[in-house]
Amino acid sequence: MTTHHAIAIVGGGLGGLTLARVLHTRGIEAALYESEASSGVRGQGGMLDIHHDSGQVALRAAGLYDEFRALVHPGGESMRVLDKHGKVRLEQEDDGQGGRPEVDRGHLRDLLLGSLPEGTIRWGAKATGARRLATGAYEVTLADGSAFTADLLIGADGAWSRVRPLVSDDVPAYTGVSFIEFDLRDADARHPDAAAVVGGGMLFALGEGSGLLAHRETDGSLHVYAALKAPQEWAADVEFGDRRAAKDALLARFAGWDERLRALIVEADGALVPRPIHALPVAHRWPRVPGVTLLGDAAHLMSPFAGEGANLAMLDGARLAQCLAARPGDTEGALAAYEEEMFPRSEESAKGSADNLEVCFRHDAPQGLLDQFALYARQED
Repeated sequence: MTTHHAIAIVGGGLGGLTLARVLHTRGIEAALYESEASSGVRGQGGMLDIHHDSGQVALRAAGLYDEFRALVHPGGESMRVLDKHGKVRLEQEDDGQGGRPEVDRGHLRDLLLGSLPEGTIRWGAKATGARRLATGAYEVTLADGSAFTADLLIGADGAWSRVRPLVSDDVPAYTGVSFIEFDLRDADARHPDAAAVVGGGMLFALGEGSGLLAHRETDGSLHVYAALKAPQEWAADVEFGDRRAAKDALLARFAGWDERLRALIVEADGALVPRPIHALPVAHRWPRVPGVTLLGDAAHLMSPFAGEGANLAMLDGARLAQCLAARPGDTEGALAAYEEEMFPRSEESAKGSADNLEVCFRHDAPQGLLDQFALYARQED
C-alpha cells in the first residue's frame, strides 16, 4: 500500500530540515524523505558563515537562534587575502561583532535534526522520479522500488533534484570552475606552517584563473579548496585515486606560486576530491504549478562565491513554512506568495555569485576581491 502525506519534503539538507522544523513549530506536520541511510553516514562539509539577514532570520523563525549561537566558532570570521606570491593584501581579525558568525555545517545540521519529532525523517529513501497523478496529488518513486504520494510536494533535493522536472526543464550547467577538496588534519601540530598561512579563519589566496580557499575547522583541521578555471574534462583526465598523481597534476596548475601556498597541496592528508561547480540560470524561475515547489539548490543552484547557498536554503524553508502557516486551507496562495518573494531574492544572490566568480580569478587577482570587500564595507557604513 502506497503511503500518502498531506505534505512531503524530498531532501534532508539544511533547507528541508528548516522547513520541517518551522512547520512543526506552527503545528503542521510533514514527512521528510532523505537519501542518506542515517545522519552520520558521511561528513557534512566544512564551515558556514550564517548571515544576519538570511540564515539567522531562518534560525530565529525556527526557535533555534540561541542554540545556534552556542555552536559559533570563536575567531571564525577572521580572514586573510593573499596574492599568489604569498603577500598579505588584507587581514581582518574576528572581534565577535560581525554579522556572519561561523559554524560547522554538521553541528548545524545536528541541531536541526534534534529539533524534529521522532519519525519525521525517512532515512535511506532516495527519490528517483516524480509525477503528477490524475487526482492532482504527486507520486514519488524511490530507489528501493517503493513510492509515496503527497498533496503538497516540496523539492529540497539539491542540485540534481528529481522534483525540479515537475516545474522546470532547466538543468545545472558547468560554470567553468572546478574545486579540488582536501584536508590538512591536526594542523597546528602536524602542519604548523600551513596553519600559520591560513590563520584563525578564512584564507583567500588568488591568482589569475586559480586560487586556494581554506578555512580552519572546529576540529583543528584545515579544509581547503583548490579552485581552477578549467574545462570540465580536466578533472576527468586526472587519476584522483592516486594521491601522488593528483597532487602532481594540481601542483602543475599552481606553478609559480609561493611555496608556502603550494605546501597546502603538498601536505594534504587523505583523498583529493574533484568538485566541478555547476549553476542554474541566474534568473531561474517557473510558472505556478499546483501542489509543488522547490527550495535551496533545487530552486536556485549557484556557485559558492557569494556564500549564500546554505543561507538561502534555510531562509527559503522558513519563509515557505511561514507562508503555509499564514494561509491555512489556501496552499496555492501560500506557494504563490513564497515564490513571489523567493525568485527575486535568489536572482540577486545568483547574479552576485556569478559576478564574484569572475572577479576572483581575473588577471589582477586578488584586486577584484579586495575591491568587493571595500564596497561591502562602504555599504555597511
